[in-house]
Amino acid sequence: MSGGRGPDRTPDGRYVVIGGRRWRATDPDIPEEPAARLRSHLMAARRAVGAARRADDPAAERTARARVQTAKVALGERGTPWWEQSPAERRTRWQDGLAALDARAG
Repeated sequence: MSGGRGPDRTPDGRYVVIGGRRWRATDPDIPEEPAARLRSHLMAARRAVGAARRADDPAAERTARARVQTAKVALGERGTPWWEQSPAERRTRWQDGLAALDARAG
């Protein structure tokens, strides 16, 4: 595992290790600007999940969880593993996810 910036990674770079658990790493080929926007959408969606739970609003929670899912898939952390996708499929995945999240936010 690496000891660089951020959490430890497995030798193949496909997973991060946090608290002894492996989690799929973000697709490293997403350019920094769209990756930052996707992370921003993800964090906003996670905050919305918490707010919906505190408000006991199941419909809002479902909507927020769907946004979390969209962001996680776009980042390559869920869905088809990014290392099994072609460069074109990877680009389409994050571009489509970002467009969907931007549309919901605007």
